[in-house]
Amino acid sequence: MSDKYYSEPNETSALRSWVMWQMLRGAGWAAVFVLVISAIYAALWGIGQLLPDESKTAPSPFGALEIAAPEVVQA
Repeated sequence: MSDKYYSEPNETSALRSWVMWQMLRGAGWAAVFVLVISAIYAALWGIGQLLPDESKTAPSPFGALEIAAPEVVQA
């Protein structure tokens, strides 16, 4: 059995083809990831547009979590 795993006679061009394919595959996965994140963001924005205007002007719910600093009494 031959030790050559490639079908091209030139070893350098076979290696370049393999490297290019790996880079294109990685770029494809990155594009899929970006598109999925963009779709999730677009869906959240769309849901936000369906909400009534009163919900957008309501006070922040995080106001209840704020803890006031203790007052310092000076004599």
